[in-house]
Amino acid sequence: MLFLKEAVSNMAERRMFAKTIIDSDAFLDMPLSSQALYFHLSMRADDDGFINNAKKIQRMLGCADDDLKILLAKNFIIPFETGVCVIKHWRIHNLIQKDRYKPSVYHEEKEKLSIKNNNVYTMDTKCLQDVSKMESQVSIGKASLVEESKTNRAVALSQTDEDFEVFWNMYPKKKDKIKAKAAWKKEKPPIDLVLKALEWQINSKDWVKENGKFIKYPERYITHGSWMDVESESQSVDFTQWLGIGKPELKIVKDIEND
Repeated sequence: MLFLKEAVSNMAERRMFAKTIIDSDAFLDMPLSSQALYFHLSMRADDDGFINNAKKIQRMLGCADDDLKILLAKNFIIPFETGVCVIKHWRIHNLIQKDRYKPSVYHEEKEKLSIKNNNVYTMDTKCLQDVSKMESQVSIGKASLVEESKTNRAVALSQTDEDFEVFWNMYPKKKDKIKAKAAWKKEKPPIDLVLKALEWQINSKDWVKENGKFIKYPERYITHGSWMDVESESQSVDFTQWLGIGKPELKIVKDIEND
């Protein structure tokens, strides 16, 4: 009898992942560090998919703030004002039997969610707030809501601003942020394609040589549509050369070997 109880307890601690989600382009296009963070958050979520220490897990893994922002921007997790977040596709990944199921303690957050026909969590439309009579409401799952002290209204950070911050944190040349942000708002490039392009551009020959001298200013990168460039073999950098950039000690070793 004791063995059966332990077996049931262990089963409740197991987590599964649906290939339809983790094999999707949206998931695989993310950096490996963002993917790893997603797996660890899912492993530590309660039986309803809620986590109350996402930032702690991020720091424990050595992931950057951008990794968590990417998961938010791409709708793999839904955040709440309390700091709690939930795995959006939790009910697709896991279906826990009633005798092993332990309800989440985050009742208020759970009440704000509804479940779509495809078994995916979504923020209940009743929880969306009208902000300054805007024509379209901003989903809590894609923006943060903060309370204004005077008007007691919620102010939503636009998805465009959030996407720009993800881009800015990843872009290697941080110059003229105000101009870059204005260009981003005007052009509205798709963040998924931008991040995918930057993954190879950051290590390309043109960007690596002379310590990044030829990297465009972020404003020009956006307005020129450089995120639409296509990677070619000639643009890839030699691995040993890349290791030597910004590391004088490696260059010294090379010089000694040549002598």
